[in-house]
This record gives sequence, structure tokens and C-alpha cells, in this order.
Amino acid sequence: MIHIPSFLKLERILLNNNEMIIKYIEEKKFEKAAELLNDAITENPNDPLGYINFGNLLLHMNDYERSKRFFDKAVELDSEAATAYYGLGNLYYQQKKFKEAQENYQKAIQSGLEEGDVFYMLGMAFKGDEQDLLALPYLLRATELNPKDTESLFQYGLTLAQTHYIDEAKSIFEKIIESNEKHADAHYNLGVIALFHEHPDEALNHFEEALSIQPDHLLAANGKQKVRKALNE
Repeated sequence: MIHIPSFLKLERILLNNNEMIIKYIEEKKFEKAAELLNDAITENPNDPLGYINFGNLLLHMNDYERSKRFFDKAVELDSEAATAYYGLGNLYYQQKKFKEAQENYQKAIQSGLEEGDVFYMLGMAFKGDEQDLLALPYLLRATELNPKDTESLFQYGLTLAQTHYIDEAKSIFEKIIESNEKHADAHYNLGVIALFHEHPDEALNHFEEALSIQPDHLLAANGKQKVRKALNE
């Protein structure tokens, strides 16, 4: 999951058009959104925000080559354009170029971007590069900045479990269930942790709860089958 922030407000020409651009994007009327963004760049050719927004639009359309050109232009105009680096990070992340993504997310943070999304994506880029321990502090920071973001909290809990911080992971999954008792994956992972602690009945309850929420949850179904087999032996 990629966290792409809302389009930034541009000075002057887009103060009245920003909502219309977002509306066009939501309706997949990309050409109309591009026309307004192009007008903004024509009106303010030295404003990096226009290029950043156009780069985000092109990224949304999976047009990576042109998207990169717009982000690069924004950086050329302002070497501290944090959201341009964030856009480049997302661009590389979508292409599974995780090291390049990491570098650009870190530049975004160094340039002053202090939002949960960039820390979340930096953590996910480290996970994509199979460096879960390095991902942990960034995912933790993401949960601190966006405490209501269940996805950040879940990925943090999952990474704790994958790096053998089992009890800490359990508390995170329980926290998720407290706010969203219908989170199937949190129940599944609590089931796995219960098995780790040799509590099969508790594990079975969590697997069954996950399946009641998401009947096609294959991992929970497999876990349930294995637990029932073990209990019947």
C-alpha cells in the first residue's frame, strides 16, 4: 500500500481549482486534471509545486518516465522540495526499486517532511528490501504521527513479529482489535502468536474469528485445520 498525500495547494491560480483537480482525479478524468495543472505551471513556471502535483498525477496514472521528469524539475527549482523527493520515493517503490525509494524518502525527511506517510513508506521500502529490523523505527514513528492509521499499526505489529518481538507484536495486534474488532488479519496473527505460546484453544478462536470476518482467509483456514487436527490427535 502506497500512501500518497492529497495534492498540495498551489499559489494563486490553483487556490480555487485544487478541489476541482482532486474531483477530476477521483472521477478518473485525468486529462481535465492535467489541463488545470498545465495552466498552473504556465502561469508559475518557477513554482516547484506545480511540477510536484503534475508528477503525482502522472504517478497516479503509472506514467513513471514522465512523472520522474516532473519531480526532477521540481528538485532543480528547489533542492529542498521535500514532497518532490517523497514523490520520487513513491515512484521507485511502485517499481520495486527499494534502495532508490529509501534514498528519496530519507531526503524528504531531511528536507523537513515530518508526516506519518513518509515514515511509513520508508519502513515499507526497507521491508521490501528484506531489512525488517531497519524498518522498525520508521514504522514506529509512523504510528506515533498517525495513531489512527490501522495500516501503519498493523505493519508495525507484523514487522515486530517477523523480527521475533513476539510479545510486543501481540500487544499491537490487540490494540488494533480494540479499535477494529473486525480486522481479520490481526485476529489471524494473534492466532499464530497463541500457537507460538502453545495455546491452541485461543489460536482456534482467533482463526475462527478471522474466518467469520473474511471467509476466504486462506491462512486462517489453514491454521484452523491444523489446530483442529492437533486437538483431535
